[in-house]
Amino acid sequence: MQMLYNSDSYVVVQIDLSGAQDASGTAAASAIGRGGYEIVDKLARKEIFIEGELAEHFKTGVQAIADNDPSPEAFDEFIGRFTALAQQPVVMH
Repeated sequence: MQMLYNSDSYVVVQIDLSGAQDASGTAAASAIGRGGYEIVDKLARKEIFIEGELAEHFKTGVQAIADNDPSPEAFDEFIGRFTALAQQPVVMH
């Protein structure tokens, strides 16, 4: 787990399950085979975990912003598009 972004409005954490192991000590990555991003909307107190194609779209969009307009406002606006989908309330973070 690695925090990628933290603003007054959002936190983005990258979660990589490629090195995870299950209870028996065997690699769970073969069974799970994924990772993703947890996005927390601090103001709405909701979170969402994205993976797969949506996570790739998120990564590509963030990289495009970083290459062109790396202002906090540009990142927050982009991240806000994903938090509109958030349904999970933040209980403890």
